[in-house]
Amino acid sequence: MKMKYLQTMTSRTGRHMQRYNEGCRQVVGCIPFRFKNLSEPSLIHGNLLEDIEVILISSQKGPHKLMFPKGGWEFDEQLEEAAARETFEEAGILGMIMGDELGVWNFKSNSQGIFHEGRLLPMNVQDVRDAWPEKAVRQRFWVCFCSYEYQCAHSWMKEAIDVFIGRLVSIEMKEKESTCLKEFLLSNDSNGIATIKGEEEVDFCLC
Repeated sequence: MKMKYLQTMTSRTGRHMQRYNEGCRQVVGCIPFRFKNLSEPSLIHGNLLEDIEVILISSQKGPHKLMFPKGGWEFDEQLEEAAARETFEEAGILGMIMGDELGVWNFKSNSQGIFHEGRLLPMNVQDVRDAWPEKAVRQRFWVCFCSYEYQCAHSWMKEAIDVFIGRLVSIEMKEKESTCLKEFLLSNDSNGIATIKGEEEVDFCLC
């Protein structure tokens, strides 16, 4: 799903439009990712985790607490719109939302002492801006996919990216199966149908 969002250089502020669910403030954001080595990425090439990197941003409270961009989901926004807006405001990233939310997590804010309901969506990064609304108060870092867990500060975000990894592995397996079938069909003039003497025709693929 490609999200179109009107970028402004001012972050939304205030809580008058904020969504709550049974007292929990609803926050949404993205896991911004890109393939660092492949011009036309296919998950079946190379090592899946080594070929992907994600963006983490610093907290406003200090540069050593890293997280994925996220913030309040407001009444006048769809889920994907809010996630894309927060990602641009906090990280200066534009991209394509890839699939549904990775889950719903309840967590307590250490600074505010209130409960939140968090959601993250994967975003394939298309554009990295040099200027963004919160550039003065945040830093952003590209991190290798295989080492994010040592740098991300929030356990619920680590769980979300574990779900994302599961999705990628599932896609990778499907691509491998599809490639296997395609190679078989190209190397055999049987259209994937094997005739066994004395038996009915059966579909098969040797992988």
